[in-house]
Amino acid sequence: MNPVEIEDVASRFLHARRTARRLPRAGVQGFYNVWPAFARTEFERLAADNKPMLRFYPSPRDIDEMLEAMRWIQWLPEATRHLVWMRADRHDWVSIGKRFGCSGKTAWRHWRYAMMHIVMQVNQEHQHQQLQHQGEALRLKA
Repeated sequence: MNPVEIEDVASRFLHARRTARRLPRAGVQGFYNVWPAFARTEFERLAADNKPMLRFYPSPRDIDEMLEAMRWIQWLPEATRHLVWMRADRHDWVSIGKRFGCSGKTAWRHWRYAMMHIVMQVNQEHQHQQLQHQGEALRLKA
């Protein structure tokens, strides 16, 4: 397997954010709406702001990749997690810097450091898994 790079991890977080937004809303169990459904007139329907949103639910593979990204983000301190998720939510560097009380360039450096930390951990895991598979293959040959 090729080593993971910063761009791969960043795109995985973007994809995880999109997947999380596509998941169905979680409601509290046992509570439901008791109001009766009523028919609106045509003019009321035209004036309504709430248009039904067509939602495509994520595939199981998308959910697995999102959960893997969620596991990766646990390796970071909490403030850095917020920074990574803000960037995955496509906030610009200036607003991220304002949120954390630093310049946009400094926020970018912190984000880059967090991505490098995750890349190192993921590559280390992959290398460890490859060594385990090689050891198992050697045991099977003997």
